[in-house]
Amino acid sequence: MAPTLPAHFDLSGRTALITGAGGLLGRQHAAALAAIGAQVVLSDISEPAAEAAVAAVKAEVGGARALPAQLDVRSPQAVAELAKSLQRRVGDIHILVNNAAIDPKVTSTPGMMHGSRLEAFGLEQWNLEIAVGLTGAMLCAQTFGAAMAGRGRGVILNIASDLGVIAPDQRLYRRADAASEAEQPVKPVTYSVIKHGLVGLTKYLATYWADKGVRVNALSPGGVYNNQDAGFVDRLTRLIPMGRMAEIGEYRAAVQFLCSDASAYMTGQNVVIDGGRSTW
Repeated sequence: MAPTLPAHFDLSGRTALITGAGGLLGRQHAAALAAIGAQVVLSDISEPAAEAAVAAVKAEVGGARALPAQLDVRSPQAVAELAKSLQRRVGDIHILVNNAAIDPKVTSTPGMMHGSRLEAFGLEQWNLEIAVGLTGAMLCAQTFGAAMAGRGRGVILNIASDLGVIAPDQRLYRRADAASEAEQPVKPVTYSVIKHGLVGLTKYLATYWADKGVRVNALSPGGVYNNQDAGFVDRLTRLIPMGRMAEIGEYRAAVQFLCSDASAYMTGQNVVIDGGRSTW
C-alpha cells in the first residue's frame, strides 16, 4: 500500500510553470511537482525540448498532468503572451520555478586567449546570459508573480547555485594541454554573477510581496554528476565534504518542500544543498 501524502505537501489543484524545463534539472523539478499532484507546464525556448521533457515526465509519473510551452524568457512580449495563453488553457499559475539559464560550451582556439576568461569575455555573450538567467527570471516574476499577488497567494522558486554563495574555484577547469595561462579556461564571470543576482532577486521579491501572500525562495544546488570528465569530477569531489557530486534526482524533495505548504512560514531564503562544499 502506497504511503499517504501529507496534506501540506499536496499540490492537487495547483499549476506550476517551470522555465528552461528542457534542461538537465528542469524536467526533474517538473517531475517532482507532478509527483505530488501539481499540473505542470514545461516551458523552454526550444519547443521540441519542452515536448520531450513532457514525455519524460509522463513516462515517469503515472497520471501526470503535464503540457509543453515554447517561451523565450528574454522577451516581455513572449512572457505576456504565454500568460494569456495559459490562462485560457489551464487557468491560474500558482507556482513559478525560474530555472532557465545558459550553460555555454567552453571552446578555445590555440594561440589565443581563452574566450571564457574575463579579459576576453564579450559584451554580447554577457548580455545574452544575463538576459536569460536573470532578466528572464525578473520578467516571469513580474508577470506571473504580480498575478499571484493579485489573487493573494502564490510561490516563486528561483534556481540559483552554490556559485551564488561562493566564488568559482578556477583550478577545477585547468587543462594540462593549455600552452599558456591565457589559454586556460575558467568558469565565466556571468554564471556566478547571475546566480548571486537570483539570490538578491529572491530577497527583493519576498519582501516586496510579503503582504500579498506570495512566498519567494531560492534553491542553490551543487554540481550534478552527468558523465563529466573524470579529472574534473575528481578535483570537484575533493572540495565537497560528502566526497561526491549530487545525483540527478537529489533535489526533488527540496523542490517539493519549497513549492508546497510544507514551507508555509518560509520566504526570502536561499536553501543551499551542495554536499557541504560551501562550508569549507
